Amino acid sequence: MANDVPQSGTFSEKLRVPEALTFDDVLLRPMESRVEPDDADVATHVSKNVKLEIPILSAAMDTVTESDLAIAMAREGGLGVLHRNMTVEETADEVARVKQAHELVIRRENVVTANPEQTVSDVDKMMGREGVSGAPVVDTDDTVLGIISATDIRPYLEVGESDAVSEAMTDEVITASEDVTAREALELMYDYKIERVPIVDEQSRLVGLVTMQGVLERREHEYAARDESGRLRAGVAVGPFEIDRATAADEAGADVLFIDCAHAHNLNVIDSAREIKSLVDADVVVGNIGTREAAQEIADFADGMKVGIGPGSICTTRVVSGAGMPQITAVSEVADVASKHGIPVIADGGIRYSGDAIKAIAAGADAVMLGSYFAGTDEAPGRVITMNGKRYKQYRGMGSVGAMKSGGGDRYLKDADEEDEFVPEGVEAATPYKGTLASELHQLVGGMKSGMGYVGAETVPEVKAAARFVRVSAAGQTEGHPHDVMITDEAPNYSPQNE
Repeated sequence: MANDVPQSGTFSEKLRVPEALTFDDVLLRPMESRVEPDDADVATHVSKNVKLEIPILSAAMDTVTESDLAIAMAREGGLGVLHRNMTVEETADEVARVKQAHELVIRRENVVTANPEQTVSDVDKMMGREGVSGAPVVDTDDTVLGIISATDIRPYLEVGESDAVSEAMTDEVITASEDVTAREALELMYDYKIERVPIVDEQSRLVGLVTMQGVLERREHEYAARDESGRLRAGVAVGPFEIDRATAADEAGADVLFIDCAHAHNLNVIDSAREIKSLVDADVVVGNIGTREAAQEIADFADGMKVGIGPGSICTTRVVSGAGMPQITAVSEVADVASKHGIPVIADGGIRYSGDAIKAIAAGADAVMLGSYFAGTDEAPGRVITMNGKRYKQYRGMGSVGAMKSGGGDRYLKDADEEDEFVPEGVEAATPYKGTLASELHQLVGGMKSGMGYVGAETVPEVKAAARFVRVSAAGQTEGHPHDVMITDEAPNYSPQNE
């Protein structure tokens, strides 16, 4: 029994602790530079095999990222991480929607087609229902016979509503092979004054469709995050023990799976994450962690590490549990280990300004993940509400009671029966409405590039290698914000409420 009694001084030793820092505690030291912000290159890896044009991810929260926002993120060069408060089937459908959004060639199973025996009226209704203005006409073995468009049948000037499609269709069809490029497809459309080109195999069977709208969308978003097949990138959050969701998302085409756990330095979580990694083709990012010891535990199999124990604006983990790690220190500890294994690090949470994002990169992160920053955008789930004359959107932590009831409790390794109550680690709130995601990303990335100019770093790896920090006092923090004035016109990248 004597061995169970702590020796004299044991408890007082616990108070000899290292200092931990977060964003407001530090600034980047300005350094000699020849880097103009507009010339800075912010491309980065978020996992071993997935590269992005901007180092930004949207959080896997049910008030932040569903397919609409994930599509918008990928179009701008970032990555949206779909939340998991939905069924496995819904997850697969959401992934598919992202992957199909920007395909040059719409695959056969997604092409709306007509058959020659259908009536003009039936096809007109079908196209209206499916939201298309034209369709290839195919026979029973998918051989392309013609193409019919709204202009062929409306307003039934030359054909009657009950006439067969074969009488109204254009039977001289311009087709292309499966290896057609966007430029070649566009040239065909201009040369022949058409809006869609069926893609056929050697037997003239339909295998896909290229549309003018699809080609122009790709040209508009030339820096979009795409996979090897040209499809938009998609990330998916899966529970720490959700093998079924992980495999379904992988089969649907997800590029990165994120083990979605508040405390991933749990040996049961790590065992499950290791099993998931062995079953899927997608990269697997493990998180959240906040110490070098946690990073060492997962370094042998993780394709990425996600850092953040309680820094989020709607997270109450630190005050509820008494545990956590200030984010700058957490990122730097994990990066010390991850960098030796070539594993990208994602800083998740606590970022209020673009300056915080570039500080996270300087501390060792390869990319940053944000929630509240994007929750107020048009593409985020939820409707705009008005309170006291101002517009807001709902935003809640995945540890809030509402999110836990929707299926997110196991993120915190907690379960509750119907008669029990959850012990939440987050709150529900409202965040100001902000407009389009693209405008928010423009300000965020622009601010990060400005920071790169101040430290003389032209790329993300250079920021990590060259940037240096200085400590900031409370007076220095006050000095860094607008002070001793009344702001009459707010800037798009700064709001006093964030202080």
